[in-house]
Amino acid sequence: MRIAVDVLGGDEAPGEIVSGAVAAAKRLPEDEILLVGDEARVSELLGPEKPQNLSLHDARGAVGMEEEPASALRARPDASVAVAASLVRGGEADAFFSAGNTGATVAAALLRIGRLGGCRRPAIATVLPFSSPVLLLDAGATTMCRPQDMLNFAILGGVFAERYFELDGDARIGLINVGEEPGKGDDLAKESHALIRDSGAVRFVGNVEGRDIGSGAADVLVTDGFTGNVVLKTAEGVSREIFGMLRSAMTANTVSKLAAGVLRPRLLKMRDRLDPENYGGSFLLGVKGSVVIGHGNSKARGVENALLGISRAGAGLSGALQQALDRAHATPAGDGA
Repeated sequence: MRIAVDVLGGDEAPGEIVSGAVAAAKRLPEDEILLVGDEARVSELLGPEKPQNLSLHDARGAVGMEEEPASALRARPDASVAVAASLVRGGEADAFFSAGNTGATVAAALLRIGRLGGCRRPAIATVLPFSSPVLLLDAGATTMCRPQDMLNFAILGGVFAERYFELDGDARIGLINVGEEPGKGDDLAKESHALIRDSGAVRFVGNVEGRDIGSGAADVLVTDGFTGNVVLKTAEGVSREIFGMLRSAMTANTVSKLAAGVLRPRLLKMRDRLDPENYGGSFLLGVKGSVVIGHGNSKARGVENALLGISRAGAGLSGALQQALDRAHATPAGDGA
């Protein structure tokens, strides 16, 4: 894999981004990491011990978190996220990572790299770290969806999950809805259910209610970007609140503190499992190449894990996704993309 890294995007850029890239390069000696940013500044951060599989590509500034993505990219075509996307388009990289402005990352991917054939809109796929990890998409890229988009998300998510989770068989696909019955939900949910079920393109297990998202009922959960983003942010918020409540309960008195000392190793493992830094970011599926959107506050560990995840998904991911879409669209149920 050749992975371009936007080292200027994110709250902790460039220091934490470079540190994470260096750590990943040491763990991925057969891959190449391309650092995109101010060459002089990045060279200073790297120092004399730069891994042999790291290279530098100059860029002029980053798109700010508050900037309007499309306008910023038009005004600054040499911004780091645009240059990283251009490396993928030109075949110099297989993937790119950015922890900067999410909208700018999506826009750069669409404008510089382009969509897969038959995919009207891309989806952000993120891992929800329950006891049985589940892939959620769309987590925010396409808020206004059509049933065909939902079928495409199911196809893309299934192929990705099989590679990323190293599943033995076909991924189980569920549709997030307000009830298990096929007739539940709004028009989009009902039409999407019928289209995915009748397509034969995926292993569809039907509707999944919100309370069952973490139950292991499916490997992939499909929904529109509005609902998916609410689900993701709610899960993150609830997790944070639960740990806050546990911390308060276990420091309330001496007995609680003693109990906390006994439970500390298991609690730390649970905390680490739920930490978004373990996965490092979300994949943007539906574009020609692997694109990973990191958290805006990504630290070195999150960047490292994101790059490890890109390598695990493999250089052939885009081709595998396109083949799956082509097979589905070649059948009557897949027509109309």
